[in-house]
Amino acid sequence: MGGMDMQYVWRYDSPLGQITMASDGDGLTGLWFEGQKYFAPTLAAGGYRQCVVPVFKLVCEWLDCYFGGTEPCFTLPLHLAGTPFRMAVWEVLREIPYGRVTTYKRVAEHVAARYGAKVSVRAVGGAVGHNPVSIIVPCHRVIGSDGWLTGYAGGIDRKVSLLECEGVDMNGLKW
Repeated sequence: MGGMDMQYVWRYDSPLGQITMASDGDGLTGLWFEGQKYFAPTLAAGGYRQCVVPVFKLVCEWLDCYFGGTEPCFTLPLHLAGTPFRMAVWEVLREIPYGRVTTYKRVAEHVAARYGAKVSVRAVGGAVGHNPVSIIVPCHRVIGSDGWLTGYAGGIDRKVSLLECEGVDMNGLKW
């Protein structure tokens, strides 16, 4: 749908603020809350156009469903780009069930089990924090082993709201 380097962007007004989404024309390459940490690093300066490509319509439907309090019943075509380690972490994040949380330590254990290497919790935290597709790759479902809701690039208030939207039992969680 365009040159290899062309990126497309579109905006979505969510209950938690404006979201910018990016696509290569076929799959979703990014989704960020406006002003979040690590905002839109995949968008080359000026190398994108604002227009609706078909995947954005699907993403908007998915987000409408999600923010309506229902687990979306379809998956989206994601075109993630990152180091092999980050890709492995993001793959594990996508397996965290809707309405559930896990810890950075458990994510590290899953990645280590798959790839046969020791994985540090700190390295997992860095990969989680640099997740380019917020909400859909559910990094907000990862918490500290002690129950603290730490390290969400979109802000802890948004992390709390996303977990509440999914019906997560917030008893015992701290922020």
